[in-house]
Amino acid sequence: MEAQNQELEMARNYALFTHRNIFLTGKAGTGKTTFLRRLQAESKRRMIVVAPTGVAAINAGGVTIHSFFQLAPGLFLPGKMVAGRDPKSRYTISKHKQNILRSLSLLVIDEISMVRADLLDAIDDVLRRYQDRSKPFGGVQLLLIGDLQQLAPVATETEWPLLKEVYATPYFFSSLALQQTDFVYIELKHVYRQQDQTFVDLLNSVRDGRVTPATLQALNARYTPRFNPPEGEEWITLTTHNHQAARLNEQRLQALANAPHTFEARIKGDFPEGSYPTDASLTLKVGAQVMFCKNDPSTAKAFYNGRIGRVTEVGKDSVTVVCRREGGNGSPSDYDRIEVRPLEWANTRYTTDPATATIHEEQIGSFTQIPLRLAWAITIHKSQGLTFDHAIINAGRAFSHGQVYVALSRCRTLEGMILATPITPDIITTDPDVIQFNTYAGEHTPTAETFLRDRRTFLEDILCDIFDFRAISMRLRYFERLAMEHFSDYFPSYARAVAEAASQTDSQLLAVGIKFQTQIRQLMATDGQGTSQLLRERLRKGMAYYATTTANIIGEFIDLNLPEIDNARTREHITNEYNILRGAYDEKMAIFTACLSDFSLDAYWNAKAKAAMVDEPKPQRKARTKKAAEPKAPTPKKASANKVAIDYERVRNSTLYHALLEWRKQTARQRKLPDAYIMSISAVIGISNLQPRTPDELLSIPGIGKKTLQEYGADLLELVATHAK
Repeated sequence: MEAQNQELEMARNYALFTHRNIFLTGKAGTGKTTFLRRLQAESKRRMIVVAPTGVAAINAGGVTIHSFFQLAPGLFLPGKMVAGRDPKSRYTISKHKQNILRSLSLLVIDEISMVRADLLDAIDDVLRRYQDRSKPFGGVQLLLIGDLQQLAPVATETEWPLLKEVYATPYFFSSLALQQTDFVYIELKHVYRQQDQTFVDLLNSVRDGRVTPATLQALNARYTPRFNPPEGEEWITLTTHNHQAARLNEQRLQALANAPHTFEARIKGDFPEGSYPTDASLTLKVGAQVMFCKNDPSTAKAFYNGRIGRVTEVGKDSVTVVCRREGGNGSPSDYDRIEVRPLEWANTRYTTDPATATIHEEQIGSFTQIPLRLAWAITIHKSQGLTFDHAIINAGRAFSHGQVYVALSRCRTLEGMILATPITPDIITTDPDVIQFNTYAGEHTPTAETFLRDRRTFLEDILCDIFDFRAISMRLRYFERLAMEHFSDYFPSYARAVAEAASQTDSQLLAVGIKFQTQIRQLMATDGQGTSQLLRERLRKGMAYYATTTANIIGEFIDLNLPEIDNARTREHITNEYNILRGAYDEKMAIFTACLSDFSLDAYWNAKAKAAMVDEPKPQRKARTKKAAEPKAPTPKKASANKVAIDYERVRNSTLYHALLEWRKQTARQRKLPDAYIMSISAVIGISNLQPRTPDELLSIPGIGKKTLQEYGADLLELVATHAK
């Protein structure tokens, strides 16, 4: 790609150094896919690439939207029930996928023209659940790539009446969440596919719906009914419907007298049939015209996706294809002889490496087949993204917006295009909603000045967010209410520790952080690049202060063991809130530690992602603080008749206490009962503190009745005796 391409450079800068959402568009052949490949290699941010269809996802090196976000097919109407279901109930996302979503910084959606508005809002709904609920898409930046003049989203006759109650159009730009964002519009202007400016101008006229009689005359000069391709040239016919292409391919294959050879694909794991890149049962003959459907992965680079040739030999597990070189005059030296063997396509999903905090792809299925398909004809839709030297366009039955433009723009030159049916004004359709949107968006393209402003805002927001403790404060205050409600009776010192941490967080972290953010904004106002020595020194001091203070205040509480609770639902809820709070604390500490000596965006992204990507909840650390190890003795509770008063708060024999909890857990599993049905937490504390040696002593403990004594007394007394030794 040319270094001086200003639009490409602007798109790169916005994707790397701002958090503005981006719609990257451009005519066919302007390098959108190449840009995405380079961005994936360059960006240090946590990036995921998704696409609306399986084929588009594989071409983009990503996964499908529905697969990644665990979305059920069908409508998504924000805030409404669909088919009797709450839309949010569709999501059954694994903990591993949740960690990826929490660490995500940049979401790339390829072929965005095919994405319906409600699907984009469904993505927004998922991302808000795992990142910032108050921001569109959870605060994740979007890079939307595609051309609205090409493939359009599908809304059936039964779906649109429901959708139009919420959306002005089915296109992605009508998404309610996207309309809450101030996204930038960048259009790539330079066409790399076609070099003939006359042909480029004709394509632009069709694309924009500005078809004049002169345009039609120039295009229809290529109309040649019953065209017979010259011997030795590979021409492919582009049709509007699948059955047309299939019938033509079958007719041409049957006309060959040579024996057929069928290659069966090897399919492993998860690889949906709708994503097959070629036929699972591929029948070829010597003389068949074929098209490569994959790039040559070897260093030879002998073929590419879309290259057309002719089969000259068929072996047991290989096919020989001869392809004419571009620009050749037909002499024997102008042909490449290529031996083709089966290649593998991978169906992938994103996984994370907790050690390095990197997101990578994990192969969950594969499709192995000869990378060819019959190529006398293919549909216009399947030609999306391909380029041909010679094509016969049969678009007389075009039925969708942009279909004619897609077909014409597959051709590299005007001379390499033949029209099987004439182009008439009625088959060149443009959507007025798309024209209106493109007109509006084109008036709001970013400039060098707006980029500098957006980059400064981006850096300023990141720096201020590092020292923003509002989210942690709210989480901690909520956890304080839970602790006071559920721990005050049995574990009052734990409840007091949570309350103290919440109070100190507000006074020493939240309040001070607000002032520190003001200083950052003042310094950034005079140093938009964030490079001044004064700002960097303030950041170093701030990191040092907050690393120590946060560890002393929140770390002291986080290090306390979470007390046991008998009620399973309450325990699950409190544990979940604790893990969320701990995750927020760990993220802050990871960033402070990584940027302690000097702040950098790479260090920030790595620390943030690594803290978020933990497959399982972290085990509670052993209590280390004086407050946790030596709680104040509470006032003994009044014992019931014939019962001994127990110190419910301070566990005097922690080893026995935890052994009893483990015994209770294992016994409950064996009997398929909740833990509390075996023994209450108060009884566990009582046994660990009093260490009864006889049945009468065991029976005197609150929570131990005759039935418990009869069923478990022997086991409990043996456990106490073992620990007493």
